[in-house]
Amino acid sequence: MTWKAKNNIIRRLSRNSSRLKRISDAFAFARDGRVLKGTLAVADLERLHDLLTEVSGEVAFLVRGYQGERGEFMLHLEVSGVLPLACQRCLNAVSFDLDVDSLLELVPEGAELSQDELEDDTRDFLPLVSELDVAEFVEDEILLALPVAPRHEECGLPGAADAGDRINPFAALSGLKGKPN
Repeated sequence: MTWKAKNNIIRRLSRNSSRLKRISDAFAFARDGRVLKGTLAVADLERLHDLLTEVSGEVAFLVRGYQGERGEFMLHLEVSGVLPLACQRCLNAVSFDLDVDSLLELVPEGAELSQDELEDDTRDFLPLVSELDVAEFVEDEILLALPVAPRHEECGLPGAADAGDRINPFAALSGLKGKPN
């Protein structure tokens, strides 16, 4: 049995069914104007786990392919859901309403892009050989959409309410102030 055949069998038998969602030829997908819709379990998006307080729930996605005005192959991705991020102040859960709306131009991997194209902020590029792992694609776009430091509108530091009066370590020195040696 060849390595490729073994790899295909392992992929089919894998518990992680979200990894089986693949677009075999993303360029043909865009050219034909196809649509792929589904959900992914948050538990399967492993790169998000460190940012979450709880690994549960799912996100819904929609990938739509089409050709742009200049004939370029485009993918439009929409992702929605709620993620429980860790607040950077109190470390409790902050519900983050995920609303990803990305438009990406497909380019062959290794294609040379001009400096003007790279500096154009109106579009983003997705270099591909041809196959696209949808779960990785969705996870990448989620990671880009997350806030750098999620936090509640109003919250204190952990234990700050229970701290009581602060003791000034220099209070004893204030009595020595102004006394001769």
